[in-house]
Amino acid sequence: MRELREVLENAKEKRIAVAHFNISDSTQFNAITDAVLNLSQPVIVGVSEGEEEFIGMHNAVALVKAARKQGKEVYLNADHHHSVEACKAVIDAGFDSVIFDGVKLPLEENIEKTREVVDYARKVGASEGRYIIVEAELGYIGTSSKLLDEVPEDVLESSLPSIEDAVSFVEQTGVDALAPAVGNLHGMLKNMPNPRLHIELIEEMRKALPDTHFVLHGGSGIIDEDFKKAIHAGMNCVHINTEIRKAYRAGIEEGLAKDPEQIAPYKYMSQARKNVYQVVKERIKLFTNL
Repeated sequence: MRELREVLENAKEKRIAVAHFNISDSTQFNAITDAVLNLSQPVIVGVSEGEEEFIGMHNAVALVKAARKQGKEVYLNADHHHSVEACKAVIDAGFDSVIFDGVKLPLEENIEKTREVVDYARKVGASEGRYIIVEAELGYIGTSSKLLDEVPEDVLESSLPSIEDAVSFVEQTGVDALAPAVGNLHGMLKNMPNPRLHIELIEEMRKALPDTHFVLHGGSGIIDEDFKKAIHAGMNCVHINTEIRKAYRAGIEEGLAKDPEQIAPYKYMSQARKNVYQVVKERIKLFTNL
């Protein structure tokens, strides 16, 4: 199977995006990889620190290995890990990529710790014969994948990174991928689409950093038109989480409402799996022009 860096490079060249979906359990994972097999498209599954604690770091690795044996092209990302130690642990466990999230740190400390993660990933990768993608976030877009009544004040008040900021950060850290704030936010507004994206900023960043992979975080709630424009402008990976959580919960509620006395999880959770599959299928098709 290809390495993740090959998949991301292919997406960058074709002006499409690799879909990234977060999981908390095997039901969500199976729904996602069903879509991978049926659409013949690679995806990345991600676990944040909280999700990783729930599902188990090594369990997530085992799920991905099992899926690959079934011919499903799926990669594993450690999403939003906030310490160097946590990043080193997932690298050692066999993750394909890791995101060091140091956006709340002073810039110099963020750069220093991101560089430490990159150096460790290169060292382990060289010894094990694999390449580990390291990603960092630049600019603030919020912290939680949940339903929101309004855009958080701290996101509204934060400034977007400049082209110079992006170039300097990548050069000093050596990251493979950058997730810049471009008008996006983590979470999904309840009663309206999320804010529009700054497409020109994405275009300028892509021109300034042609070899860097650009990742759009906070994809849930963005309108399809902005997805298409952002991907064409240079985003070659897109994260979706809140949409899956919302669809998953709705499916569980529907299953329990239909049969309140049912205690077999595979029965009352079947609709949840179908819901996640549908979200994943539609997003993959949109991001890859299927």
